[in-house]
Amino acid sequence: MNTTIPVVTVAALVVAAVATVAIGVYGVRLARTTSDFLVASRSVGPRWNAAAISGEYLSAASFLGVAGLIAKFGADALWYPVGFTAGYLALLLFVAAPLRRSGAYTVPDFAEFRLGSVLLRRLAALIVVVICAVYLIPQFQGAGLTLRILLGVPDWVGAVVVGVIVIANVVGGGMRSITLVQAFQYWLKLTAVVLPALVLLGHFLAEDRQLGEQAPPTVSERTTVDITTDVVVQIGVAQPVSITGTLDGRAVDGRELLDGPHELAAGTRLTLEPGSAVPVVAGAPGDGASWLTPGHGFGQKHALYQVYSLIIATFLGTMGLPHVLVRFYTNPDGRIARTAALAVIGLVGVFYLFPVLLGVFARLYVPQLLITGTSDAAVVLLPGAVLSSVPGQLLAALVAAGAMAAFLSTSSGLLVSIAGVLGTDMLRGRIRDFRLAALGGGVLPLGLSVAVTSLDLSRTVALAFSVAASTLCPLLVLGIWWRRLTATGAAAGLVVGGLTAGGATAVSVSGGIPSDIGGGWPAAVLGYPAAVSVPLAFATMVLVSVRTRGMDPRAVGRLFVRMHAPERLGLGADRERTLRSR
Repeated sequence: MNTTIPVVTVAALVVAAVATVAIGVYGVRLARTTSDFLVASRSVGPRWNAAAISGEYLSAASFLGVAGLIAKFGADALWYPVGFTAGYLALLLFVAAPLRRSGAYTVPDFAEFRLGSVLLRRLAALIVVVICAVYLIPQFQGAGLTLRILLGVPDWVGAVVVGVIVIANVVGGGMRSITLVQAFQYWLKLTAVVLPALVLLGHFLAEDRQLGEQAPPTVSERTTVDITTDVVVQIGVAQPVSITGTLDGRAVDGRELLDGPHELAAGTRLTLEPGSAVPVVAGAPGDGASWLTPGHGFGQKHALYQVYSLIIATFLGTMGLPHVLVRFYTNPDGRIARTAALAVIGLVGVFYLFPVLLGVFARLYVPQLLITGTSDAAVVLLPGAVLSSVPGQLLAALVAAGAMAAFLSTSSGLLVSIAGVLGTDMLRGRIRDFRLAALGGGVLPLGLSVAVTSLDLSRTVALAFSVAASTLCPLLVLGIWWRRLTATGAAAGLVVGGLTAGGATAVSVSGGIPSDIGGGWPAAVLGYPAAVSVPLAFATMVLVSVRTRGMDPRAVGRLFVRMHAPERLGLGADRERTLRSR
C-alpha cells in the first residue's frame, strides 16, 4: 500500500475530529443553564435545527450501511433509505408540533404530562435509555471498522476514539454544544458522499458497463479477502478458490472447489484469481439480473415478511427515536418545529440519493465485499479501488472525514438523550447530574460495542428502529391523538412491545439462533420483529386502556387543547419543574 494514503487519511480524520472538538468548545461557552444542556434553551431556529437534526439522524448506518446493503441485496435494500426518509413525513404530520406544544423536555416528561403517572414516566425513561444504547452500539462498531480498514488499528481503537470525543463534547456543553457540531457535520457528510458518488458516476458512464448481466460478479485482478465474522456463502459457478482457515467446520490450507453453500469461519482468508466469480452471502442475489429484481429479501427465508417488517420499523420507528424527538423540544414553538421537520425531509432525501449510487458502484468495483458478512466497508474502499494515485487518495480521505462525522454526530445526539433522561428522571436534574449521566451512559454502550456481535450497520440500526416503533411510537401517537389512552394501557403496551422487540434485538446482536434450530420463521421474526411487535404494542395499549380507568375527561380535554391549539392563542407553556439549577 502506498504510504501516502494513511498520511492523507489520518490528516482528514484529525481535521474532522479537531473541528468537532473546536465547535463543541465554542458551544460550551454558550451553555450556562440546565435548559441549555437539555434543549438549548428552546432557541434554535428552523434552518439551523434542520441541519442539526439531519446531521444527527444520518448515522453510520446511513453513511456506510445503506451502500453496503444496496451492493449486497440490491432492490430490496432500497427500502432502507426510503423508510428512513419517509418516517419523517409521519413525524411531521402526527408528532412534531403537538409534542413541542406540550412543553415537555423529554419523552418521559411527555408521558407524565399526558397521563399523570410517575411510574409510567420511569418506564418510558428506561425504554429511552435502551433504545439509545442499542443505537449507540453500531456507531461505535462502525468507527472501529472504519479505522481498522483505513489505518490497520484494532477495532476497539476507533470505538474508543469516537467515544472519548463524544463523551467530552456532551459532558462539556450538552445540547447547546452539539447543535453547532451536528449542523456542521451534516454538510461535511453530504460533501463526503456527493463528491465520490459523482466522480464514480462519471467513471462508470465512461466505461459503459451494464448492471443487469446474468453472470455473477467477478474480480478483475488477484484479490485476497479476509473473513472477519462467521458467514455462509454461495457461488453460482463451481470453481477452485485458494482458502486458508476454516471451511465448513474443517481446517483447510490450499485450493478448494466451491460449488454451493459453504460456511466460512472468522479468520479465514480467500484468494480469488482474475476473472473469478465472487461468492456472495447465502440468500443474496448471485447475479446482476436477480440483484436488480425485488423479492429476495435480506439473506434469509420469508423474504416478503422481512421487507414488510423493515418498512414498518423504519416508517414508524422514526416517530419513536428519542434523539430525534428531543430536537423538536429545542424549537421555540410548534410552527417552527413543523418547519424544521419539513426541511429535514428535503435534506435527508437529497443525502440518500448518493449512498444508493455508491452501493451500485460497490457491487461493480469492490465485489469481494459480497463474500464477507459485513459490507459496510464499501464506501470507504471504493475511491481507492476505482481511482489511482492522488485523486483516489483525496476522495478516500474525504470519505474518511465524512465517516468520522457520521459516528460523532449521531453518537452525540444519542448520548444527550440518555443523559437528559437519566439526569432528570433518575437523578436530581442538575447540570452535574447531566454530566455524570453522560459519562456513564457513554461508557456502557462503548464496552458493549466491543463485546457483542457486529452485524451490518443498517441491520443493527433497524433493530433499534423496531424497538422505538414498538414502544415510544404508539405511546406518542395514541397519547397525542386518542383521548381514551390510560396510564395502565400505555404501560402495558410499552412492556409488551419492549419485551417483544427488545428480546428479538438481544438475540440478534448476541449471535442469533443456529439455522438448524430455527432457520425459518423464528430467524425471520427475531431478525425483523417489527411486523409482530408493533401491532402487538398498539393493540395492547388500546385494549388495556378500554378496560381501565383514565384521567378525568375534562383534564384530558385541557391537555388536548394545549397540544393542538395554535401557538398564537398562548395556551402552551414549558414544563419547568424538571429543571434545577447547578
